Amino acid sequence: MKKATSLSELGFDADGPSFFRQVSLSDDCNGRTPRRRLIKVSVIGAGNVGMAIAQTILTQDLADEIVLVDAVADKVRGEMLDLQHAAAFLPRVRIVSGTGIELTGGSDLVIVTAGARQIPGETRLNLLQRNVALFRKIVPPAAEASPESILLIVSNPVDVLTYVAWKLSGFPPSRVIGSGTNLDSSRFRFLLAEHLEVNAQDVQAYMVGEHGDSSVALFSSISVGGMPVLSHLQRNHRSAVTKKVFDGEALEGIRRAVVGSAYEVIQLKGYTSWAIGYSVANLAWSLLRDQRRIHPVSVLAKGLVLGVPPDRELFLSLPARLGRAGVLGVAAELVLTEEENKRLRQSAETLWGYCQALAL
Repeated sequence: MKKATSLSELGFDADGPSFFRQVSLSDDCNGRTPRRRLIKVSVIGAGNVGMAIAQTILTQDLADEIVLVDAVADKVRGEMLDLQHAAAFLPRVRIVSGTGIELTGGSDLVIVTAGARQIPGETRLNLLQRNVALFRKIVPPAAEASPESILLIVSNPVDVLTYVAWKLSGFPPSRVIGSGTNLDSSRFRFLLAEHLEVNAQDVQAYMVGEHGDSSVALFSSISVGGMPVLSHLQRNHRSAVTKKVFDGEALEGIRRAVVGSAYEVIQLKGYTSWAIGYSVANLAWSLLRDQRRIHPVSVLAKGLVLGVPPDRELFLSLPARLGRAGVLGVAAELVLTEEENKRLRQSAETLWGYCQALAL
């Protein structure tokens, strides 16, 4: 089989003599060649979100091969070429594109961003059902092509679609993860860091539950540099406009600002892309590099939410330890206030309702 290169399309023979003289790579008397295991990441869905993820993973040197899959052949090929043309400024990475799921075969990480868009007037359940139909075409063949991979779902509504991907893939729950509230938590940390004039990386603050309107801000556990900060805010900080202290109403206002920040970006530029790109690349780093870092991501929360029947299978975001094998552990003993527990339970009930309606 002839070797194919970009110049092959211009009529050049890629099988001619090499510019460099081959050097023996064997390192022992048996002639065995040392080989480093290459990392392959596939992104299914080459829209704004998918390409932001691929571009960020590329620039952070997380993969040796990146596969882009999309239903629109010309679009995904154009995206591939656009990235390939930056090869002189980037780590050496093989970039492949196409419309077939089979291209993802042998992936270490499969990231799904594809999803149907909501039609004006369409109910959320109808949208979910259309996305389930799409996932039936994507997830089983992707799982079959890469049976040892980790599935990372980004498509919205991410918690329910992560549940769908788990059901359709046949994978253990440790290898099916939703991007969840990892980005919500970053937005939360940004707002707090800006107010306290510190680096957001020094702020520990989580949003948990549903990635959406019912997400729960864990104010009781926020800290800066490992030091609890909520009581300090309540004692010393007031709203410059209303002169109110950090009471329950003020805290709810902050939560709504976090939830609404994505809507603001969409209203201003039409879509979100860069922040979710960095968020998912951050998850990919922890998974592929076995970092054992804690991320609030959508995981199987069966028996993990106080007050929710322990036999209910649903995915929602909880702090989880991520590594090369996927989800290595979930924070099962969160110390929450009564209000936080109530909101997390409500978030779980909402998601359970959608999972039940799908009847998978």
